[in-house]
Amino acid sequence: MSLTNLGVSLVKRLPAERAHTATIRALKLGLGVPMTTKPDPDSLSVTLPISGLKLPNPVGLAAGFDKNAEAFGPMFKFGFGMVECGTVTPKPQAGNPKPRLFRLTEDRAVINRMGFNNEGLGPFVRRLKNAGPHTGALGANVGANKTSEGQDRLKDYALGLSAVWPYCDYLTINISSPNTPGLRGLQNKSELADLLKLCRLAADKQESTRPVFLKVAPDLDSEAIADIITVVKDARGFLTGLIISNTTIARPETLQSAHKGEGGGLSGAPLLAPSTEVLAAFARSLDGTFDLIGAGGIASAADAYAKIRAGANAVQLYSALVYEGPNLAQNIKHDLLHLMKQDSHTKITEAVGAAL
Repeated sequence: MSLTNLGVSLVKRLPAERAHTATIRALKLGLGVPMTTKPDPDSLSVTLPISGLKLPNPVGLAAGFDKNAEAFGPMFKFGFGMVECGTVTPKPQAGNPKPRLFRLTEDRAVINRMGFNNEGLGPFVRRLKNAGPHTGALGANVGANKTSEGQDRLKDYALGLSAVWPYCDYLTINISSPNTPGLRGLQNKSELADLLKLCRLAADKQESTRPVFLKVAPDLDSEAIADIITVVKDARGFLTGLIISNTTIARPETLQSAHKGEGGGLSGAPLLAPSTEVLAAFARSLDGTFDLIGAGGIASAADAYAKIRAGANAVQLYSALVYEGPNLAQNIKHDLLHLMKQDSHTKITEAVGAAL
């Protein structure tokens, strides 16, 4: 058994949140981190058409894993084409009471109600600023403090955006977590329009340009999707894409784990199908006018390929690392090459939207 596999085995024996904390500490120490990373083949490289964001491969690490921007360097070495840090809020906050993270092993899923626990913008920005060279795109995911309400909540996003802007390759506005009361209300048409206007004003003050993504929930009906599309089209030029999607508040009847009744957002395998359906709905309506990143339930190359064929320019994962281990990104990339070959694609970008 390799040192990496031994470490994964030991960590899995810990309670979920303690395991995550131990993982971040080990990564910071370089334990089990590959010394070198083999360059990706050109066939997997992606340039997102609207934002111009260049990725060595389309497999990204979603926000939530590296909340405080402590371990993005090591995660690039595990082969991710993008690593998104956060969610970060202006002020530090402890998050929701523990326990708040649960493995649903029988379902290959996770439930979390973390509540944007993070150290705040100060340490987050300092670590981004001191980042060394990296092989992929470094993202920063910003949110609002739990205690902020009304206009102050909107200002939290503008403040976060302004603070991280100079030190990352792209930014994500996260309005889709179910674990901060009222946050998903920002997906409503009028509130979303107000939020994007304020964020656009903050972006206009920056000396450089950055791709900006909006992260939405999977729990959207056709009317909500249409409303969001109306608003984001008005924000074109500032907003370059969407990440679809965050965790779900739904609880499928198929869940088997004893933790299935826990409150919070469900991620992992049960999220794959519904999040991909929402992704496809956005892709059909937006018709290539925004970059789309598919997230939710990805645990294999087949899952990633399904997202890409449903309209995603790139994908992100997180929960599957709990079950598949740190080599998941490399395994997905290897198997994607075979799936591409079966469909006679010479570039992964040729598969984008093929199922629509």
